[in-house]
Amino acid sequence: MVKKRVRRGRKIGRWAFLVGVVLAVVFAFVGKMSPDVVAVLISIGFIVGLLSVSEEESQPFLMSGAVLIIASVFGQNAILSFAILDRMFSALLVIFVPATIVVAVKNVFGIATS
Repeated sequence: MVKKRVRRGRKIGRWAFLVGVVLAVVFAFVGKMSPDVVAVLISIGFIVGLLSVSEEESQPFLMSGAVLIIASVFGQNAILSFAILDRMFSALLVIFVPATIVVAVKNVFGIATS
């Protein structure tokens, strides 16, 4: 029973990640993100962080997430002339920052309790 819940949670997390990335690309073409869209993307980020990343995957996810966040922040200055890419990086940041924070907190909590 527990394995089914874990699998279902990871499946939901994976779908949330896929939906979040698709939404980030779509909103990059639509234009400026409204506060409601930002709230949805943040919620997706929390879902991804809580459900999609297992304990074994946390280190690679944290490394990849940190690199993505750093590259997106510093890369935005280089691509300001391409508004679509700028909006896409912004939307991806809105998803990955909360996901990375959640996974980092879970990882630190796991270390502290072991």
